[in-house]
Amino acid sequence: MDISIIFRIAAVGIIVTIICQILKKSDRDDIATIVSLVGLIIVLATVISMITDLFEQVRELFELF
Repeated sequence: MDISIIFRIAAVGIIVTIICQILKKSDRDDIATIVSLVGLIIVLATVISMITDLFEQVRELFELF
């Protein structure tokens, strides 16, 4: 695992938080919710790809399939 992935996830979280706060202050709560969902999807896509790589490595390690 590379440390840059943790920084990337943290950066997405910080950017989404700032954008949501700006949108909430300007009474755009619906768009702020959409932005937070998009940020969550981006982070989940990153984590899912990491988990997929982990399972591939475990499968190769134990020579399954």
